[in-house]
Amino acid sequence: MNQKELNEIRRRMAPNKSNISKIYGCYVNSNKSILSYLEESLGIMSQLETEKYMTFLKKSLSGSLGKNLIDIVFSTQQVCDSEEHRLLSSLTNSELKDAAAREQFYQKVIQSLDMEDCNYLILLASDAYDVPYRGKDDEIQVDASETVFKYIICAVCPVKDGKSELGYFSGENEFHGYTANQIVAPPELGFLFPAFDNRAANIYNALFYSKDTAQIHHEFIDAVFHTKAPMSADEQKETFQSVLSDSLVDGCSYDVIQAVHEQIRERIEQHKERKDPDSLDITSREVGQILQSNGVPQEQIQAFQEKCGEEFGNEAVLNPRNIIDSSKFELVTPQVKISVDPEYSYMVETKMIDGKKYILIPADEGVEVNGVNVKIARD
Repeated sequence: MNQKELNEIRRRMAPNKSNISKIYGCYVNSNKSILSYLEESLGIMSQLETEKYMTFLKKSLSGSLGKNLIDIVFSTQQVCDSEEHRLLSSLTNSELKDAAAREQFYQKVIQSLDMEDCNYLILLASDAYDVPYRGKDDEIQVDASETVFKYIICAVCPVKDGKSELGYFSGENEFHGYTANQIVAPPELGFLFPAFDNRAANIYNALFYSKDTAQIHHEFIDAVFHTKAPMSADEQKETFQSVLSDSLVDGCSYDVIQAVHEQIRERIEQHKERKDPDSLDITSREVGQILQSNGVPQEQIQAFQEKCGEEFGNEAVLNPRNIIDSSKFELVTPQVKISVDPEYSYMVETKMIDGKKYILIPADEGVEVNGVNVKIARD
């Protein structure tokens, strides 16, 4: 799914824009026991309740593609004949009305999911979207539908103890302390199935959501989709950094790493300026070209590409936003941490002075120490 397609589905997560008529789910305690089942019609809910449920569902489509939202890919064999794909298809085709399929899904989630001794709520909803025709001018014609996109959306929300508050009790005309027993928090994880690719159903893909980019609940992905989970965004960044330093060895200089960061950052900025809905990708071969243009020896570039193949897979395509942080540029020593605006990273230099290694930063004017303007003394 690209950004436009994601936004199109996100906009449906409102009471007056979707065909969601019921919310299904179950409330699970930390001992993996179902405390209660949920089967509520939106038509008889209060407006507040309806909006809350829709907000939780929409949250499971939030964040960035490639970071919080990860493509899950099914093999052809899975689509043709596998328990996991049959279950997801059954839930979708029955519009969640198949109680046996719902129960089977709940048990798969409950037996696999580790929510760290926390109660949680599994929410499920089904929608049928009459996909409007999009003309060559990119304008959507609402009255001209090409196809119906039937999908399910799932959100797994932690349930936490409420906090003590002071509230006004109108019958007594007094203020008293009270505590809400249990509060449903925004989802930790969820998914959309099937994916909405080229504005149509793609049964070979699902879109998985994880609030925490460092913890993507591999156990849930394995149980529900029975496929190897991709690296989390944090794992991709750490692995890329490790591959660079291990393969370049002594060639891993400040100038080389600064150039890699700057050129990848430029790609991200240009992609943002173009407002391209498709995901931005970069290959190890393209990173190798950056290294080559900055004087890195060919044998080190080859070592880098081989290590990338081992860690990410041969011909792997990486998300640049996952392998660098384009919003900051940091230099860290055991004693000092320096943060630099990435746009001005070129101003930082490394030099050897009197046999000692130094990091140098121009400080002609505008220097502050703890918010106080200071002057740099002349020799």
